[in-house]
Amino acid sequence: MLTDKPQAARAAAFARQWAGKGYEKGESQPFWLALLRDVYGVEHPETFIRFEEQVHIDHTSFIDAMIPATHVMIEQKSLDKSLSQPIRQSDGSMLTPFQQAKRYSAELPYSERPRWIVVSNFQTFHVYDMEQPAGEPQVIELKDLGTQYHRLQFLVDAAAKVPDPELEVSIAAGRIVGLLYDELIKQYKDPESKETLRSLNILCVRLVFCLYAEDAGIFGRHNMFHDYLAEFQPHQLRVALRDLFRILDTPTDRRDPYLADDNPRLAAFPYVNGGLFSDESAEIPPFTEHLKTLLLKNASADFDWSTISPTIFGAVFESTLNPDTRRSGGMHYTSIENIHKAIDPLFLNELTNELDSILDNPVIKTRDRLLRDFQQKLASLSFLDPACGSGNFLTETYLSLRRLENRAIKALQRGQLAFGTEEDSPIHVSITQLAGIEINDFAV
Repeated sequence: MLTDKPQAARAAAFARQWAGKGYEKGESQPFWLALLRDVYGVEHPETFIRFEEQVHIDHTSFIDAMIPATHVMIEQKSLDKSLSQPIRQSDGSMLTPFQQAKRYSAELPYSERPRWIVVSNFQTFHVYDMEQPAGEPQVIELKDLGTQYHRLQFLVDAAAKVPDPELEVSIAAGRIVGLLYDELIKQYKDPESKETLRSLNILCVRLVFCLYAEDAGIFGRHNMFHDYLAEFQPHQLRVALRDLFRILDTPTDRRDPYLADDNPRLAAFPYVNGGLFSDESAEIPPFTEHLKTLLLKNASADFDWSTISPTIFGAVFESTLNPDTRRSGGMHYTSIENIHKAIDPLFLNELTNELDSILDNPVIKTRDRLLRDFQQKLASLSFLDPACGSGNFLTETYLSLRRLENRAIKALQRGQLAFGTEEDSPIHVSITQLAGIEINDFAV
């Protein structure tokens, strides 16, 4: 087996060699044989991977490639082919490459069905975990293989999983919040009181919102939060944050008309509705030089909050701020994979199969009518989690419904997603369809 450093170098060399190349019929086999041999150290790849395996649907078709030892099926397309657009099949149906591979999989003996389906156009790999067939694929770009080669390790290692960058980033974000929490609580006069824990919880939530908002463009300018606080000495940060939170809670038309003259950096922040910054009773402790560095360098400058997964981060954040969890030294979250073990059999599999059936309909007028009805059905469903914690089940449910709706919209718009104003938006699914109950305020 190759060690990490040579493997990274070989992966980068492979990516350079195949950049801009990719003819489905002529280059698929050399591509996969070289990937397995040169990057993943398979000595005799021609015996490890099988090409053009027959499968019988209503006619004889051929699976591009199978790796029996690791239960991988590969559907290969040419360089210029989209991995998400439906392609007309010989029977007239319109299927995406993944749907095409799923149809092949369904005709195989159970013991030979894939755990992983990989669709590729030489420059991009979409990896589907068939433990959650309704989930979104992990996307790996050929150009990034030098640093992300470990994400395709499942090709040769049956025990491997596909690392999820969103999960890794969300857990790293949770660790940063934990560091801030540990340093902030030392600055309170009574760190054990309920009032202190409540204030600290509110402060951490507000800081994370500001860190996310400056990276995700909500504040309008990158590093806006960082640059505002960087002007102040550590002993001034407490008042600076209090002033900022007050401004974020004030509509622009109700602010001091001279604020832009007195403090243009502060005046540039937008109004944030929803009441996140409305409670002025939440205490902010004094800051130290170390706390300032931790907030402005580690949490702001050195970390991109815009890439966190809302499904995972809510639970990580909950664990970080919950005193009981912190005392036990645990960071607990429900993985997206485990969420799907609940929601897939409950409703998502049935909805996905219904949509797949509609998309298989060759009569365009009938298919469009069924798609519109399906959209209305999605928009009519209601979901309640009576012990929702930070809401990760509800978040993943909403995202899953929207993915289904996007597929329907894309088919109705003949592959082109076009969104106009809010009034004429084709989206019908709404967050108002989801509700949750939770008695733990730290979770909420």
